Amino acid sequence: MKAIVTAMILAALATHSACAQKRLVLVDQDGSGPGGSNQMAMMVFLQSPNVQVLGITMVTGNAWRDEEVQHTLRMLEIIGRTDVPVVPGAVFPLVRTELETRLATALYGKVAWLGAWGQGPTTLVETSQGAMPTTVANPSIPKSNPNHPYFVPPMPEGAPHTKPLDEDAAHFLIRQVHAHPHQVTIFAGGPLTNIALAISIDPQFAALTQGLIVMGGSLDPQTNDPEFSTSPRHEFNFWFDPEAAHIALRAAWPRIDVTTVDISIKAKFTQAMLDEISKSPNPAAQYIAKYSQDRYYLWDELAACAWLDSSIITGERQLYMDIDLSHGSSYGDTLTWTKEFRPQVDVQLVHAQTDLDLPKFTNMFVGLMSGPTPK
Repeated sequence: MKAIVTAMILAALATHSACAQKRLVLVDQDGSGPGGSNQMAMMVFLQSPNVQVLGITMVTGNAWRDEEVQHTLRMLEIIGRTDVPVVPGAVFPLVRTELETRLATALYGKVAWLGAWGQGPTTLVETSQGAMPTTVANPSIPKSNPNHPYFVPPMPEGAPHTKPLDEDAAHFLIRQVHAHPHQVTIFAGGPLTNIALAISIDPQFAALTQGLIVMGGSLDPQTNDPEFSTSPRHEFNFWFDPEAAHIALRAAWPRIDVTTVDISIKAKFTQAMLDEISKSPNPAAQYIAKYSQDRYYLWDELAACAWLDSSIITGERQLYMDIDLSHGSSYGDTLTWTKEFRPQVDVQLVHAQTDLDLPKFTNMFVGLMSGPTPK
């Protein structure tokens, strides 16, 4: 009996030691789904045996928050990681509104990606008040639904049986950081609304972390893609909530790493990658094989993998970064300066990623998505 107790104690100590060595991360994401870039980015952390995900907070971005929560809960069920809590966050940006944005398109031109606000092209319609913008409805939002921010359409992967935490994202983030001071990295794969709210509630929040990882911002992407070649400083996550990005980028993080458009457009999700992942019988791989429809840029996945292995990044620029809040044609654009030309305000230095070892990233991502899910 004594030998059994001793063995149990040793096993418990070994488990505690293994957990203590894992890197801690809080994932803040706009988890549109099923499948797709947002879900696969979260899965990068969940599939890594060296990472402990303390929680996933949801923010409206590519889709509305409540729908994102449901897709994320269901993904966790499918891959067997219901131990990770999901926490609802902000539904709307701090200042920017859908109406203001649609009115701005009449003055400054259309935006290629509107996220949760839908993808219908904005056109001018003559009314008694003059020309007013109107938008073709997003086909994913039923016309019979009058309050779509809180509506969850039928889910191809099935509705989840688990529930999100009964807590708001900002306070959850603060609570976790205080419980693990100077040990947690914040990963922001969507608009930075939840992060800005946490900073505004607790000024110590940023300084108590190990740093901030952001998929956001754009410098000068070299591409023929008109979405970026004609608007080189526009990037969706910063644009959707500029004031939140402004607050987040000015906080006292120990370090800020930014995965920009410049590097993201060099990493595409190819059919060959999907075919390789689909060969695996593991739940994560089969989830991707069944539900990933897009062959697009691996925005957030690259940011996540670069945190796991920084050697993936082969080029970066150290710049001081902020957001244009002028509410004109460049509202939400990325602003950057070198040390010599930075303004005399509290802008922070960021490590802006610009180039990568693509084969190394590809192998790492395919391997993670194909492997068994750690318990």
